[in-house]
Amino acid sequence: MNGIHDLGGRDGIGAINPTPEEPVWKAEWEKHAHTFFPLAFRAGFFGVDQFRFGMELIEPVHYLTSPYYEHWLESVIYHGERVGQLDRAEVEERYRYYLENPDAPLPEGKDPDGELVAFLEAAIPAGVPAGRDTGKAPKFAVGDRVTVVDDAPKGHTRKAGYIRGKTGVIELAHGEMIYPDTAGNNLGEAPEHVYTVRFTNEELWGAEEAEPNGSVTFDVWEPYIVPAS
Repeated sequence: MNGIHDLGGRDGIGAINPTPEEPVWKAEWEKHAHTFFPLAFRAGFFGVDQFRFGMELIEPVHYLTSPYYEHWLESVIYHGERVGQLDRAEVEERYRYYLENPDAPLPEGKDPDGELVAFLEAAIPAGVPAGRDTGKAPKFAVGDRVTVVDDAPKGHTRKAGYIRGKTGVIELAHGEMIYPDTAGNNLGEAPEHVYTVRFTNEELWGAEEAEPNGSVTFDVWEPYIVPAS
């Protein structure tokens, strides 16, 4: 994505300094919102990259001024409508009902065999593997100097703006994984090789602005890079 959602390298955002005593959940509803992702994933609403793209479709001002887990809810609703399983008007009506009737009982869950609970207990701490082995040979190897293609892909991408056009050295090769630029845009998994590339601070930010002797590593999919000239 090329909008405000790609915050890496932007000026004025400030350092990320989480408070050690900060609670995991800032409100009770966030606990329930957290479970929506694996449940909707299991129900076939989306994959991880589609879920991310659903959040990137949120209007920028709303995105920057709303709580984190509200972004999750928005993506679940968007994809639920996309696959024909949810209706936003019905969801909003249910919101209003519980705001006006906070003590009303919640609908009973349907999981007689405990299958969904077992899935949640496995998926939340461990995630869902993205590795895929199609047997395709990698085009690059550890030690190669590569340059990130300097373009602006439409829709979902994991190619951050601040690495586009920059040159670094491959440090690790991870094999094939789901390609976000197709998966996130509803075009299938299309696995591609993934590499960890190290960029010097000077390469990324320029000699005058960069912190000296530092570097940044970034995981890139094979279509993101070309041999360095």
